[in-house]
Amino acid sequence: MAERAADSRDGSGGGGVLRPAHVYAAQRDWPGYFAAVAGSPPRETLLAAIKYLGGKAGPGDWAIDVGCGEGRDTKALLEAGFSVLAIDGHPDGLARLEARGDLPEGARGRLTTRLAALEALPGLPRCRLLNASFTLPFILPGAFARVWGELEAALEPGGVFAGQLFGERDSWASLPDRSHHTRAEVETLLTGFRILELREDERAGADVHGQAKHWHVFHVVAEKVERAAASGVPA
Repeated sequence: MAERAADSRDGSGGGGVLRPAHVYAAQRDWPGYFAAVAGSPPRETLLAAIKYLGGKAGPGDWAIDVGCGEGRDTKALLEAGFSVLAIDGHPDGLARLEARGDLPEGARGRLTTRLAALEALPGLPRCRLLNASFTLPFILPGAFARVWGELEAALEPGGVFAGQLFGERDSWASLPDRSHHTRAEVETLLTGFRILELREDERAGADVHGQAKHWHVFHVVAEKVERAAASGVPA
């Protein structure tokens, strides 16, 4: 979320310099955000999740990329052999994904795209990998518990979740349309998971205008377990 622009275009295709990506995200200016992160590599949490699953998909394995944007993570999932349902709430993100010229050869037949708000996700297939890179904090707080339950239900036991949650000390915690969590709340959300990685990143920063931006982010990679195992009851 804190990446800086990699080129000299502005979000509307003009000749200005792109601002840091988080400036666009703060305003929910998704076309500007997609332009700012164009060409960025896949998220480290996603790469870790793929590695935990053996580095490649098994026959028939699905992945869901929630908030896929321009497809930086979707591309990596396709390269790993997954069939991918890529969901985004803005048509510009899906248009950029579908226009990418660097998707693996023959992979488009394994790619399904859906335009949907986070609070109104379509019926989700069972998946082996669920990716939500810097997406979950943008779920409206009143819908978070329901949406998280839908996502968790889609992930099959033994499957891996990768994504981020924002902490309560993040500057954006004051914004009413953001979902933020304490570490204890994050751990409660992950009750049905075996935590593979949970890294808390808290640091001070600034936006392009020199205004302070305090980052408080939880980076998560976790394996879903059978409910009996999660509760300590012998399977």
